[in-house]
Amino acid sequence: MSSGELLHIQPQELQFPFELRKQISCFLQLSNKTDNYVAFKVKTTNPKKYCVRPNTGVVMPRSTCDVIVTMQAQKEAPPDMQCKDKFLLQSVVASPGATTKDITPEMFNKESGHDVEECKLRVVYVAPPQPPSPVREGSDEDSSAAEFTGASKAFNERGEHQDASFEARALISKVTEERNSIVEQNRRLQQELELLRRDAGRSRGGVPFIYVVLVGIIGLILGFLLKRT
Repeated sequence: MSSGELLHIQPQELQFPFELRKQISCFLQLSNKTDNYVAFKVKTTNPKKYCVRPNTGVVMPRSTCDVIVTMQAQKEAPPDMQCKDKFLLQSVVASPGATTKDITPEMFNKESGHDVEECKLRVVYVAPPQPPSPVREGSDEDSSAAEFTGASKAFNERGEHQDASFEARALISKVTEERNSIVEQNRRLQQELELLRRDAGRSRGGVPFIYVVLVGIIGLILGFLLKRT
């Protein structure tokens, strides 16, 4: 930033992203840090090549003003992309409440005794901004590979869950079949014991002690087996 007593100018050089056959603009910001009205005027060594808006104006106290400098479309690039064009920004204290209409060429005449500040700005050509690079094919391949890997992993996980679920259902089915088989055996034993008790009652009028013991042992075994399942 150029810091004069009247105006602070930013930037100190005019940078144009040079492109053939294209009109290009850049900006200057003038900041008035004083309590005075400050008039300014912008000159250039190549007025046919550049358009300055506004080229004259008044910056009110404690305020800013933006200046747009536009370079006309160029048919040829300069040697080594070097530019010798220059700008001169002049500033002077104006009367309170002054406007652009109050500015006269005489205000910027040093020979008339006016205290005129001057700031020289050079022109610099810079490389134009690069367009975003296209997506590399490798990126698509990597993305596809990542998607395939993720899908394979999910499929394998589903297969593992299905296998575990199948094993659990098979185990439950096996246990259920064993339980039903034991229950059926118990029912048959009870029927046979009932027949034995009836036969013994008809023949002897009572149930022998051995049958009672046998029924108790069988009941204990069946109860133990049922608890395990």
